[in-house]
Amino acid sequence: MIFRTLDINRSTALGFCAILLWSTTVALARSISEQIGPLAAGASVYLTGGIILSYNLIYRERSIKRLIKLPRAYIFGCGALFLIYTTTLFLALGLALNRQQTLEIGLVNYLWPTLTILFSLFILSKRAGFLLIPGTLVAFFGIVLVLTQGTSISWDSFSSNVSSNPVAYGLGLIAAVSWGLYSNLTRRWADSNNVGAVPLFVMVTGFTMLFFCLLHPEEGAWNVRVVAEVTLLGLATALAYVFWDIAMRKGDIVLVASCSYFTPFLSTAVSCIYLQVMPGIGLWVGCILIIAGSFLSWRSIE
Repeated sequence: MIFRTLDINRSTALGFCAILLWSTTVALARSISEQIGPLAAGASVYLTGGIILSYNLIYRERSIKRLIKLPRAYIFGCGALFLIYTTTLFLALGLALNRQQTLEIGLVNYLWPTLTILFSLFILSKRAGFLLIPGTLVAFFGIVLVLTQGTSISWDSFSSNVSSNPVAYGLGLIAAVSWGLYSNLTRRWADSNNVGAVPLFVMVTGFTMLFFCLLHPEEGAWNVRVVAEVTLLGLATALAYVFWDIAMRKGDIVLVASCSYFTPFLSTAVSCIYLQVMPGIGLWVGCILIIAGSFLSWRSIE
């Protein structure tokens, strides 16, 4: 009812739901990785999500027929970007030296909302006004404050942080770029088809990470908590990717991408509570800047 009042269609609303579900990713992925390792964590989460999505796909036979007819560019191109994003994100979070660094690496990953809007200018031929520049800068600075908890921001501190764990930060950057590209190319290559290939993408990701996990066994032990976290994150991941895929294909991509600026704040708030990291004043100041930057970026796109 509220979405009708705001003149927001169902596909766009599902994009908002995906943002809410993704806010649990950093906290749960880090917790699971600490207990069984990043590769095992990724494999278990995406295999769980893949099973859930595959059951729904098999149950609806017409969806399988439509899946076969999807453009090859979408299946292989977006499929590759999906695999790159999910793999690099889990590895980046798992390789963080501590929980505080997990939030900082999240900063790099959360460049994807900005990149999604910027890439839309070239891939989808969107046009932007002057507000895109200050909007992007304000939102980016807000993300910095949220995920660094208001600590000193300078080139020296930035380079010092990156040099302490360059692989993890680099993987976080690759994740951001790949998801920004995926979000736009999904719209361009899949157009408004009634079915996406997300179930296939999620299952392939799970088996790929399982393969690398078998090649490089990790230390860890399964327990009730791990099983519960894997099940919860697997379900949230499955739903979020399906919702996002629908939003990118049939919803208002600019509005959804702009509102995704809220993801860093929501994710950091959940992570601070779940991982027991004490938030600072920078969290709340950053939240205001993210909201302001989101609004400016959305208003700049024509």
